[in-house]
Amino acid sequence: MTNSTDNNYQKRTSWRRLTAFALLFVAMTGAGLYAVYDRFAGRSFQFDDRLLSPTLLLPVAALLLIYFMADGLRLHYTLKALGHRLPLRKIFRLVFINLFFSNVTPMATGGGFAQIWYLTRHGVPVARATAATTIRTVLAVAFIFSLTPVFLLSLEALDGGIWSSGIGTALAVFVSLYLGFFAVLLFRTRWMILPLSALVAGLRKAHLINHRRHDRWQFKLRREMLRFALCFSEYLRGAPRDVLLSVVFTAVFLLSLFSFPALLIHGLGYEVDYLTTLGLLVVTTFIMYFSPTPGASGISEGVFGSFFRDILSGNHLVLVTIAWRFLTIYLGMIIGLLVMQRELIKSHRRPE
Repeated sequence: MTNSTDNNYQKRTSWRRLTAFALLFVAMTGAGLYAVYDRFAGRSFQFDDRLLSPTLLLPVAALLLIYFMADGLRLHYTLKALGHRLPLRKIFRLVFINLFFSNVTPMATGGGFAQIWYLTRHGVPVARATAATTIRTVLAVAFIFSLTPVFLLSLEALDGGIWSSGIGTALAVFVSLYLGFFAVLLFRTRWMILPLSALVAGLRKAHLINHRRHDRWQFKLRREMLRFALCFSEYLRGAPRDVLLSVVFTAVFLLSLFSFPALLIHGLGYEVDYLTTLGLLVVTTFIMYFSPTPGASGISEGVFGSFFRDILSGNHLVLVTIAWRFLTIYLGMIIGLLVMQRELIKSHRRPE
């Protein structure tokens, strides 16, 4: 009875926290859009029905299909390289669950935990699920972090101002810390055991966990970290075709993600320098990785407006910002919420 009460309490607390983050996401998004409207668009906004024309909607739908499919297939082939298979329909459900959770939790932390939860519910061991989602993230990070310095130094639209303002130095520090963490996590996993073990011991000393839980967490921590190290080695030794396809579909996913603004801008009748819009989106996405707000809400809209204000007229800037975020984030989040609700209903109906 006590365990049941505790579980119910934890579920209520989790949903309250999730609701709070979701409300924060909405509030920050509104603030970001208002900042674009006020500071970069000259308080100008006008809907353009060319965004609803079949000549634009059809390529947008095709790009959306590629975007969602590539997102699912990059995880599918990462799991295959690790020796695990899941039906594609379950993989694609996870795509939307990840979109929802990663955008209503700060620094996208919830997305990783949601993916691991989902994969373990469908028979994937915790260590393999952790390895698969981490490798999936690292592949995307490797592409984005490799391309960002190139575009920062070469794009005339940025004009080098980002470095003279001192932001470049801060970004360089963040890049080093981020890549350093993943390098240690992937190649020297055992080094992570000592600080994490000390953290658990600190929780025990602060009387935040009892002695039994401390021992259980210490055992699970060491076991799962060692399993994770083994799983990453297995990925590198996996079928070359699966490893290659996990990289290829990561590239396709990112290319489709970065192509939405160019398509929207072209649909509104502008001459588009595709490489420029691609580079600006790479840098925008890079900055979003360090945003403390849920789903980089507010910050992403503001950065996008700042970067594209010289490409778009004021009356189109807010419109394209909303359309870009709707296609790449809001739509997937809505679908993810519906999929997650269905998964939770199914789990409640499942006999214990």
